[in-house]
Amino acid sequence: MDSDHELRVLIVEDDPLTAEAHADFVRRVPGFSVAGIGLSGAEALATFDALAAAGTPADIVLLDMNLTDSHGLEVAGRMNSRGLGADIIAITAVRHLQVIKSAISVGVTQYLIKPFTFAAFREKLENQRAFRLNLTDGGPLVTQASVDNALRALRSATPGRLPKGLIEETLTAVSSEVRAADTPVSATEVGRRLDLSRVTVRRYLEHLVDTGQVLKQPRHGTPGRPEYEYRWV
Repeated sequence: MDSDHELRVLIVEDDPLTAEAHADFVRRVPGFSVAGIGLSGAEALATFDALAAAGTPADIVLLDMNLTDSHGLEVAGRMNSRGLGADIIAITAVRHLQVIKSAISVGVTQYLIKPFTFAAFREKLENQRAFRLNLTDGGPLVTQASVDNALRALRSATPGRLPKGLIEETLTAVSSEVRAADTPVSATEVGRRLDLSRVTVRRYLEHLVDTGQVLKQPRHGTPGRPEYEYRWV
């Protein structure tokens, strides 16, 4: 999978208004599209199979746990039994520890508890993209580094309280750009992609450096003032 590949998202949620709200969120995140919506377990599985049969399988499934006709754990298990390689993110109000443990055991990679902000939602999607990129960039065999990077990608990019003046949503966007880049990027380059000023982007990049998530180094061979480039650890 290359970094420009658009990921198809299947939304499984029994409340139509909530399902459409999640669909709107997906459409707001660059690089992701809504492949379909399932309002029940049966409808979700039928849509999941239909997408695969059409040659456009879902890459990511956003799965509620409490469905009208089945439990999300059952749906997740049946989807994974197809062997299509879809990643499943649980989006639910269920907080029971046993359910969370069971979700992990049936292949759920991330767990987002309702209610949540758009920034938290976007971060889960971006983390999943980075996870997939790390595990597919090197061919059929992976290295220890790619495994470590993939698992690290699923962790939150915003540990602890943010410094004054930094916004979580902007930090998520900057983090995602650096993480998805094939080569180190400068503040100017990230700012151009996000329509932000170089000064603003650099503040976020320096925060990521301070928290050990990004490495900073001088960019050699650039005329004029010294420029730094950043890469995800």
